[in-house]
Amino acid sequence: MAPALAGETSKNPQKRKGGINMRMNRRVFIRVVGGVGLTSTVPFRHVLGAEKTALATSGILVEAASFAERGGWKLDTQHYQQMGGCYLLAHGMGKPVANARTTVGILQSGTWRVWVRTRDWCPGEWEAPGRFRVILNGTPLKTVFGTEPGWAWQAGETVTLPAGEVKVELEDLTGFDGRCDAIYFSREAPPNLPNDDLVELAAWKDRLGGRAGKKIEELAFDLVIVGGGIAGCAAALAAKSEGLKVALIQDRPLFGGNCSEEIRVHTLGISGACEEILKTIDTPHYPNGHADAEKAQAKREATMAASGVDRFAQHIAIGLEKDGDAIASVEAREVTTGNIRRFRAPIFIDATGDGWLGYWAGADHRYGREAHTEFGESWEKHGDLWSPKTPDNRVLGTSVLWNSEQTGEPSDFPDVPWAMPVAKGHAATAGEWYWEYSAQDVHQIKDAEHIRDHMLRAIYGSFANAKKDPKNAAVALEWVAYVAGKRESRRLMGDYIYTQADMLERREFPDAVVTEQRFIDLHYQKTMKGAKQDFLAWYIFRHTGGDYYVPFRCLYSRNIANLLMAGRCFSCSHVGLGGPRNMRTLGQMGVATGYAASLCKKHSATPRLVSQKHIKELRGLIGYA
Repeated sequence: MAPALAGETSKNPQKRKGGINMRMNRRVFIRVVGGVGLTSTVPFRHVLGAEKTALATSGILVEAASFAERGGWKLDTQHYQQMGGCYLLAHGMGKPVANARTTVGILQSGTWRVWVRTRDWCPGEWEAPGRFRVILNGTPLKTVFGTEPGWAWQAGETVTLPAGEVKVELEDLTGFDGRCDAIYFSREAPPNLPNDDLVELAAWKDRLGGRAGKKIEELAFDLVIVGGGIAGCAAALAAKSEGLKVALIQDRPLFGGNCSEEIRVHTLGISGACEEILKTIDTPHYPNGHADAEKAQAKREATMAASGVDRFAQHIAIGLEKDGDAIASVEAREVTTGNIRRFRAPIFIDATGDGWLGYWAGADHRYGREAHTEFGESWEKHGDLWSPKTPDNRVLGTSVLWNSEQTGEPSDFPDVPWAMPVAKGHAATAGEWYWEYSAQDVHQIKDAEHIRDHMLRAIYGSFANAKKDPKNAAVALEWVAYVAGKRESRRLMGDYIYTQADMLERREFPDAVVTEQRFIDLHYQKTMKGAKQDFLAWYIFRHTGGDYYVPFRCLYSRNIANLLMAGRCFSCSHVGLGGPRNMRTLGQMGVATGYAASLCKKHSATPRLVSQKHIKELRGLIGYA
């Protein structure tokens, strides 16, 4: 089955062409690679089936994620489902980064052809911005890599290598985000290397990486949470406080999501009844992108380390097992080793933001903006900027934050002709929340790498323009994020869909588990009002008049029996997301779902039964009278 991500709309969520629809009363295993979902009635091993074609196997594969020393290169895990790997990124803000280094064992001396899976991330009538070289035993190859469009195997030259240990280095030439997924040493000319078929690519990597015969480690928990942002961390802490054995799976090395030091958004919203938990993982209010995020990160990491929660950082969820209408296990691949673990539990929480668990399991879900007539969400003052007449694929966009510093010494910045088609004449020395990108024809999940790269072009081009002004002669880039901060993508549907009316009417619910006060905060791209730059957005605030509440029925799937949701993938309309999408508010959802999981265990109940029969007890655990 192939989840046709580009085709997602807000209408008829279970009828999308190619979408995963697993409504069947039997056990089934689902493994997802590159947006393609494979199903089986028996557990998957590391390798998925037999090879379709005769692929190269006589060579030696070096996966970039396994490099012993990364130097100044960053390990980028954001786009595994889009391009089939976790790659090293030379994110130097225009200054070449220190070499990444590792070694490889060559069994037989002789001639080897070098191939690198990479891409020119910004092809055009200019030199590729992300150029780099491969160095073997101290000698650079003549080939400059990162110069061909699209993720593909770029050929290097033939080299003579001795048997034994060979030193391999990646030498960044530009500082502008060159990327390397893998290196292959081949005795064949030319080898048949997998690329476009990401399922085939993953299986081939597992074979050559020595994982084909490995048994998948199985672990059992009371609760498995996927997603280590504020919502996921809060859920883990709440559940652990009630004595549950909890697994927290996170694709990045750090916890916190959008407020981590990798993205640096401060936490907004109120903590409601969840202050005791949320104060240990949230942030103070600092300018978005500020280095104070590092202090908040240290506090959060210390909290999670002392919590007793079993943390699995740098693990990417890649599939799950279903038993009828329930999830039985989740699979996650460790980023650096490629090893797969299977996590079993009676209850799962989807805190991925993108709603991955729900989507794979066949949960009802939405993407995009509803027609304003569906839930009565029009606002005549702002018309289509607020809510459209017909459904569309616009959502709140993705931001890449950045800033600069006064150094006291004049400095140059490289020419960036490849950035100018995006930046145009815009000049800036920092970027706050409104550096945001969304469009009708850009999908926040499927096009995630393009979106991040588009924002990098906007940043580098705008800074280059600013450097032309003499007053900025001593200004240099201080920090540019390479992990993008998403606001909205999939929303998983529960027994209740949260909408604008719930906030404006400040409806009270007998199963209220979240309280917020902040205005409804929606954004629109400035191009919708005639601006030239498509990477800048602005806000529309709609005040609610006071406290409003989110019911527990928004926090569990209406058709996956044991799935809870915490974070921005909770059950709501596009406008309904606009109020509770603040990180502290989403943290409250995490606390509610963590405690709910403890009641599921205590009463041998599903989340829906907790809602129907044990809601007073749940509200009491959270702190509601």
